[in-house]
Amino acid sequence: MIKITFPDLSVKEFKAGITPAEIATTISSSLLKKCMVAKFNDQLIDLTKPLHEDGSIELILGGTLGYENLLNHSCAHLLAQALKELYPLAMFGVGPAIEEGFYYDVDLGGVKLTEEDLPKIEKKMQALVASGENIIRKEVTKEEALKLFAKDVYKTELINELEDGTITIYEQGNFFDLCRGPHVSSTKWLKNFKLLSVSGAYWRGDAKRAQLQRIYGTCFATEEALKNHLNLLEERKKRDHRKIGKELGLFMISEYGPGFPFWLPNGMILRRNLENFWYKIHTDAGYQFVQTPIMLNKELWEISGHWYNYKENMYTSVIDEKEFAIKPMNCPGGMLVYKNDIHSYRDFPLRIGELGLVHRHEASGALNGLFRVRNFTQDDAHIFITEDQIEEEIGRLIDLYDEVYRVFNLSYHIELSTRPLDKYIGSIATWDKAEKALASAMEKKNIKYILNPGDGAFYGPKLDFKLRDSMNRIWQCGTIQLDMNLPERFDLTYVDEQGEKRRPIMLHRALFGSIERFIGILIEHYAGAFPLWLAPKQVVIIPVNNDAHYEYAKMLASKLKDANIRVSIDTRNEKMNYKIRESQTQKIPYTVVLGDNEANSNLVTYRHHGSTESISMPLDEFINKLTQEIATLGK
Repeated sequence: MIKITFPDLSVKEFKAGITPAEIATTISSSLLKKCMVAKFNDQLIDLTKPLHEDGSIELILGGTLGYENLLNHSCAHLLAQALKELYPLAMFGVGPAIEEGFYYDVDLGGVKLTEEDLPKIEKKMQALVASGENIIRKEVTKEEALKLFAKDVYKTELINELEDGTITIYEQGNFFDLCRGPHVSSTKWLKNFKLLSVSGAYWRGDAKRAQLQRIYGTCFATEEALKNHLNLLEERKKRDHRKIGKELGLFMISEYGPGFPFWLPNGMILRRNLENFWYKIHTDAGYQFVQTPIMLNKELWEISGHWYNYKENMYTSVIDEKEFAIKPMNCPGGMLVYKNDIHSYRDFPLRIGELGLVHRHEASGALNGLFRVRNFTQDDAHIFITEDQIEEEIGRLIDLYDEVYRVFNLSYHIELSTRPLDKYIGSIATWDKAEKALASAMEKKNIKYILNPGDGAFYGPKLDFKLRDSMNRIWQCGTIQLDMNLPERFDLTYVDEQGEKRRPIMLHRALFGSIERFIGILIEHYAGAFPLWLAPKQVVIIPVNNDAHYEYAKMLASKLKDANIRVSIDTRNEKMNYKIRESQTQKIPYTVVLGDNEANSNLVTYRHHGSTESISMPLDEFINKLTQEIATLGK
């Protein structure tokens, strides 16, 4: 017998091997029909999974919010089932749940899908939902699995890589798929779905292998949740940074340089403001700054390991009969800067920052505005410390990241990735100490974090900062990586208290990730309506009558310029309401309208972007208001 604890803390005994579905029927004959999955000891399990130990159980009803990952995983199978019925020759790659949805990579035997085909596939999926077929977990041997998937070369490849033993598949109707699960109990729980797009995807991400078709979709617990998400997707389209970047004159991409962004005048103002902010906050935090060359000798990249492991993504050239490479990363140059001097433990922590321009040969199909480019500016820093300083320095970095992300109203969570199981360098003792220091730094600040066991880089554990923007999207930007590799490769040393040479601990860290990508994120986060301190155009002045009010407008503009506020006067021969609407379209923070009342009383009447309210105040008070807003970054 096993003891099962329910959410109300009542405890009942059952025979070992009982399933959540059977437990549900002991409570109510109708309860099972309402359940889509179970949670046992806080882990999601199938309703048909036998239980053999004591534990707590929760029966999750269909329509319950918070289980979107489960729904999307199950809906990927529903998509595959529909495709198999529509295209009998279909073979399947992988179909995981992803952030806000799912996809499935498929080979349809020469059939090329377009967006116009999605409604037909949706109709078949809806029919399968209406059939309410049970989704059943089965265990088979590796040999049995190979027979079941003998006609699918992709599944066969995946199965052959698995160890001998039990393999799980999921069956719904006449369709089955290779999967660990768990899944919802029936296709009826998957009715709130939508297919979103179709694109190409190489099998296992290898451009030398077959190109499959990737179908994206999303699934929610309720119709309302799906509707809200689809509305959000429409809003995201309106905020596309490529569209807004063109409308506001921020950047451009030329056919003469795919993946190489051109910064236009308004974009340069935005970029410089962001860079100046970066320099100031790092100066206050005790950083020194360097600039390393864009192109360096092949021998350097051999020492760093890039020549052997990253050469296909590097741009190379020959100078004086020697091979050179344009840097894809700033780190090797930073190592040379460190080696330029002899260092003592008294120098530590040594914080060296660089806004370094790097180049990487990205595939043309992957290029995407400012999000995926071929040259970008990394906001790198390399921090050299002793082992005993790891925890304190990580704490300082977390404070710095928090301060910066709060300025942009970006929430975040942190993920800690630990030592890989096999491929890693350094001793396990050093890894354990480093991981403990990273975890301890966060725990001392009462920061909850997600643990990713075995997901660290081969050269050290890392912290990743996942940002959430106003459109509820997650972005990987900030990272802190502890590196035990480059200090060894470049033979970096410092002199300790006993006068002995020691190897420093090095932290890589990037806060924005890259200037270009971060600006792309900010464009969409703010929908182009930047806070005053960042906005390329801060104030536009509109005289009601150019002849009568221009001189007052000119005087106000002069005072604003003296206060380092970016201002222009709109004297075009257009109607005033047209000028006001255009100012709003250009997302200029403050639109000032000056007429007789303002000129005669030394007043300013302004409208803030996004508001229809007109506010009047004395000229000097208006200037003080703006300078204070800029000085405090709008806080």
